[in-house]
Amino acid sequence: MELKITRIGNSLGVILPRELLIKLGLDKGDSLYVTETTDGFSASPYDPTYAAQMDAARTLMKSRRNALRELGKTE
Repeated sequence: MELKITRIGNSLGVILPRELLIKLGLDKGDSLYVTETTDGFSASPYDPTYAAQMDAARTLMKSRRNALRELGKTE
């Protein structure tokens, strides 16, 4: 899909076609994350930094399950 760069106010930007917004599950106000890859750039509605942080948190929670269970107890 080819997108043209256009002037939007004092900035430059692209207009995303409705079909692309639907496929990405995006709507007004949502974020689109662009990351550099070995093949160029990739655009996704998912934040890769957040995903990496969640993976690290899941690993930590799994390895410290008993400690977290004890901290969660109320008396």
